[in-house]
Amino acid sequence: MSSRITLPGTALEVSSLCFGANVFGWSIHEQRAANALLDHLFAQGVNFFDSADMYVQWHPGNRGGESELMLGQWLRDSRIARDEVVIATKVGKMTSRPGLSPENIRLAADESLARLGIDTIDLYYAHFDDQTVPLEDTLGAFSELIDQGKVSYIAASNYSPERLQEAHAISRRLAIPGYIAVQNHYNLVYRDEYEAGMADYVESHQLAGLPYFSLASGFLTGKYSRQSQPESPRVQRVTDTYFSARNFDTLDRLHVVAGRYGVEPASVALEWLRQQPGVSAPIASASHIDQVTPLLQRVQLTPEDLAALDNAPV
Repeated sequence: MSSRITLPGTALEVSSLCFGANVFGWSIHEQRAANALLDHLFAQGVNFFDSADMYVQWHPGNRGGESELMLGQWLRDSRIARDEVVIATKVGKMTSRPGLSPENIRLAADESLARLGIDTIDLYYAHFDDQTVPLEDTLGAFSELIDQGKVSYIAASNYSPERLQEAHAISRRLAIPGYIAVQNHYNLVYRDEYEAGMADYVESHQLAGLPYFSLASGFLTGKYSRQSQPESPRVQRVTDTYFSARNFDTLDRLHVVAGRYGVEPASVALEWLRQQPGVSAPIASASHIDQVTPLLQRVQLTPEDLAALDNAPV
C-alpha cells in the first residue's frame, strides 16, 4: 500500500486504509506489541491512524486515553518525523470529558495532545452530535483550536445529513472552518442508514468519507459462519448487529468474489467500500501482525463483482 490519497479540502496525504487504534489498551496491552504492529503498518505504507479520547474506557480497569497514550509512545519510540503520519482523534464521549461544550473541547484537546505527545491534531472529530450544545458554540471552539495551531482540520462522527448540513451552513455564516470529513457506521452489510442521505451529501459536498466498522467488527473477515462463532471480544456486538439470514447471504457472495481473486474476504469488503460514493479511506484494525495483510491487499473489482456483492442482476 504505497499509494497516497489527499483528503478532499485538505493538505493531508493519507494511506487508503486508516488504521483504527481502538485495539490499543483493549486487545493489545503491551507497548512492545503495539510498537511492533505500528512499525509493521508504517513499513507497509499506512500513515493514517484513528483514535479517540474515550478509547478504551469500556475495558475493565481502564479510564479512557489508553489508545492515545500507546499511539503517542510509539511516535516517540519510533522517532518517525511528525509530518510522515496523520493522527485523528475525537472528543465528546469520554466519561470524564463528556459533550461538546467549548470548555470541554478546549480541555479535552489539551489532554489528547499531551497523551499523544504532539503539538497538533491533524483531524479532530466531534465524536457524536451533542444537541445539548448550540452548533455555533461547538464550531466556534473548534475554530479557536485551529487558530491556535492545536488542530489542523475538524470532522464529524455519527452526525445525520441534516445536522451536518446545518453545521456547514453555520460555518459559512460565521466564516469559520467547517467539518471536512464524516466518520459514520458503514459497511457491506450495514448500509441503509448511511446510504439514505449521508452518502450523497458527502459526495456532493466533496467531503472525506471515512467509515468505521468497515469490516463489521470482524463479520466480513469470514471468521463467522452460520454454525460457529469464534472467541472474540467483539462477538456479542457482531451477533447482535450483523447476524441475519440476509447478511450471511451477502457473506457467501463475498467469499465467492474473494475466492475468484485468491484473497481474503476482508480485502474485497474494504475495496467495495472504497468504490462507494464519497468514501476516501475505510477504517479497520487488527490485533496481530498476521491479520494485517488482508487489510492492505488491494483488489481491482469489476462492475460484475460489485453487482454480485450488491446482489443485483448481472
